Formats: sequence, structure tokens, C-alpha cells
Amino acid sequence: MATLSEKLEALSKPGSLFEPVKDGAVRCLACAHRCLIKPGARGICQMRLNRDGQLMVPWGYVAGAAVDPIEKKPFMHFLPGAKALTFGMLGCNFHCDFCQNWVSSQALRDPASASSGNYIQLATPEELVQSAKEAGAEIIASSYNEPLITTEWAVDIFTCARREGLRCVYVSNGFATSEVLHALKPVLDGYKVDLKCMTDEKYRSLGGRLQVVLDTIKLAHELGMWVEVVTLVIPNFNDSNEELWEMARALLAISADIPWHVTAFYPTYKHLGAERTSAEILQRAADIGQEAGLRFVYAGNLPGRVGPLENTFCPKCSQPLVRRSGYFVRENRITKEGTCPNCGEKIAGVWH
Repeated sequence: MATLSEKLEALSKPGSLFEPVKDGAVRCLACAHRCLIKPGARGICQMRLNRDGQLMVPWGYVAGAAVDPIEKKPFMHFLPGAKALTFGMLGCNFHCDFCQNWVSSQALRDPASASSGNYIQLATPEELVQSAKEAGAEIIASSYNEPLITTEWAVDIFTCARREGLRCVYVSNGFATSEVLHALKPVLDGYKVDLKCMTDEKYRSLGGRLQVVLDTIKLAHELGMWVEVVTLVIPNFNDSNEELWEMARALLAISADIPWHVTAFYPTYKHLGAERTSAEILQRAADIGQEAGLRFVYAGNLPGRVGPLENTFCPKCSQPLVRRSGYFVRENRITKEGTCPNCGEKIAGVWH
């Protein structure tokens, strides 16, 4: 029986996001690790490998696919109420000990995730797009694992999807390079980025660097992608007032119109002994975001317990525009021009 590593190597094709280096080595450009990968070796993510001087990348399978409301990603300002077909592969360039998708994300990195190979299903871009259309989805999303490390696969799917009139989004940790963001620009409409904390020391403990993520948010916004940012608020990790203020100010420096989602953590993976995030903590985080000047702040993962923080309000006249219950839209009053029907204020987002 083939090992998971052998299975994944068979489900790969020559990639494009790399540059050759001497002696057959390649420099991967899919994420900010910029791994130097020698022949026969793999990058930090374990999914991108050097075969005789050619970077081979994941292609031709999914390890999960489902149709959900776009609010579940979460996107609040991107076609509210629309269905999204979300697909994922295996692997990640981070090693967060609180990952909620760790079985798929830590494949080939944590022996406990060996069962992830059982989820593999062969697929083509055309089949996934057809599945989305049959389900009535208007959006295709790459999520579950880290999509940056499988960008060539996503680009092939998104190219097909856009020919059929579908929108395309990433749900990502934001540890990107300028090269990968420019490669995605022609096919990517929305980019949801996790902003996990505001100290480089903590980011490095997860496998990343803070400034890279902040630079990704800024560049994706400048490239015209619709950007929303999520912070999983974890007690005693990133929930201090000081750190929350730093996050809110960092987003404000890019654009006050970037929606900020503060979401609740529940114990999982190697963080089983941690405290759950209370509604009170989320309310405090949201208050900080609003006081800092962000125009759209949401609280998530505690449906029905965060009051109006599930809803969208006009930042000018305060009228409710989109009412939600959990992931479901109950009312959407934003006009087809993307404005408030009460005062005419333009509401930032993708509405049609």
C-alpha cells in the first residue's frame, strides 16, 4: 500500500511559482518561507517537492469539499447569503497548536494526522466548477488547509470558474509573497486573512512572521482584492487590550473599510486545556475595533450570543443593513448600487 507521501507525490504536477537556483535546487515563491528546495527534498509545507530540478506541486485532488453560506468563511461584505463551494487539499506552512483543521493541515508534519490520506478524492477543475453550479453556488473558495501552498491548483480551478461567471476567494493565513499575490490577481476576487497576534515572537512560534502578514493585507487591498481580516481571539494568547488595539490600528492604517472579525476559540488539537472565548471577550475586542475607527467589526463563532455584532450597519446613519443569525442572512437592505437605502452612503464590499 502506498504511503501518504507517495500518494501525494503521484498527485502533483510541475509548478510555476519557483525560480531555479544552482545545482538543481529551486526557490519556492508560493509563500514567504521562500524555501530553498534541493533535488529530492520538500519545502516546509511538505507538499511542494523538487523532482530533478523541477518543483512539483499538489494537483488533481481535494481532501474536503462542501457548500456553505459565504458567511461561514467568514465574509460579510461579499455577496451576502450566497452559497460558496469550498475545497481544500492537505498541508500548511504554519504549525499552530490551536488549528481547528489540524488533521488536514498538518499532513506529513504530525504523525497524528496520518488519517488525512483517507479524505483524498480525485477531482478536476471542471468537475469542481460543475459541482458548484449544480449546487447553486456563486463562489468557489480555497480553504481548510493553507491555499497559498496549492496556488497552482487553485489558479486552474479559478480560471475555469471565472469563465462560468463564478467569484473566487482565498481563506488564508496571509503568509504570502508579492509573486503569489500578483499571480492570483487575475483570478482572485476576495482574500480573507487571519491576523493571529501582534508580536513577532508569537508569530514565529506558529511558523510565520508578523510583518509579512501585515504586508499581505496591504498588498492584497492595493491589488483590488476584497479583503476581510479574522482574529481568532484566544484567552491569554492574544486577548489583551494592548494587543487588540495594535491589531485594530494596524488595519485602520490600511483602510477603515476592511471588515474585522473577532471570533471565538474552542479548545482543540494541542490547545485542549485552554479556556474558551466568552461572549464578553468578543464584545470587548469589538468595542476596541469600533473605538479605533474601523467601520465594520463583527463577532463570530458564538451565534445568538453577540447581539448586533452579527449584523452590518451603515457607518454614517447607523441603520441596520444586513441582519444575520449565525451564518444565515435574514435581511439584506443594501441597494444594488452598494449603498445604504436610508442615507445613500456607499458601503464598501462586493454586493453583486
